[in-house]
Order: sequence, then C-alpha cells, then structure tokens
Amino acid sequence: MPYTVDFHTVSTVGLESSPVADALAGLRANEARYFKNKYDHAFTVEPARNAKMAIDWVHGILKEERDIVIASPPLEATDFQIENIRMAYVFYQSGLPINVMYTDDDPTKRAVGFKLSEGMEVPAELASRFKFARQKSKLAGTIRGSYFNIKNKY
Repeated sequence: MPYTVDFHTVSTVGLESSPVADALAGLRANEARYFKNKYDHAFTVEPARNAKMAIDWVHGILKEERDIVIASPPLEATDFQIENIRMAYVFYQSGLPINVMYTDDDPTKRAVGFKLSEGMEVPAELASRFKFARQKSKLAGTIRGSYFNIKNKY
C-alpha cells in the first residue's frame, strides 16, 4: 500500500523494524518537505516488496559504478520523475536512505546520495569509500551525507 509522507507529522509507518526508526522517519519527512516545497510533489513511498523495479535500479547502479552491495534489507522505496529528473529513493532497515538523481539530457546531473540517520553508524560497505559531511535539519536532527557522480548511462 503506497504511503504519502506527511512532513508536518513525522511518522514511522513502514519503518518500524529499523532500530533508528524515529531518525529514519525524520530523514524521510525531510525529503518529503524538500520535494513539496521545491516541486509541489507529494513524496509517496511503498513497501520494498512492491517497489522491486526502483530497488533493482538503485542496486544496479551501486554495483556497476562502485561495486557496492548494501547489506541491510530495504524497507521501502519510491521512484518518480520531476521535469527531466528521474529520482529514486530506497530506505533501509539500518537507517540508511540512498537516493539516485538521474537526468537523461545532462550527464553532469547524475548522482547517488547517501544519508545516515542520527545514531546510525556508517555501514561497512561505505565506511572506507566515502567521507560524510554533517548538516542540521529540524525534522531529522543531524544528517550525515555523502554522494558520488554517476558515470555510465542507465
């Protein structure tokens, strides 16, 4: 069942099995607020079992570009298009959200982003490859994030 994320009332719906569910829900709400304010887009997620195409696309890019396999199981995901940008998000049980921003017409605007929920350790599969910067969010507390640019076409 799809769930439209309400950033006014942060909810752990769909994320309950995460040990950092509250912080992960804050990150998800933070993303929902961004897309609503910037693009007037309602950020809707669905359980991982119903979002196989989005998850496979993200996992394929991670594997092909950097030989990364995420150990934590995905809880939910979303995949949508705004203007000429295809976006995909996967939220993992560990508290890690990964997003892919991909434009067909501008290869310089293709990236994979990682965010860490407050209280979450950097996953081993990312620890030696990325440095994480910090930023503050009213909805998510302290967010640590990193990214890499996508080189190939998907």
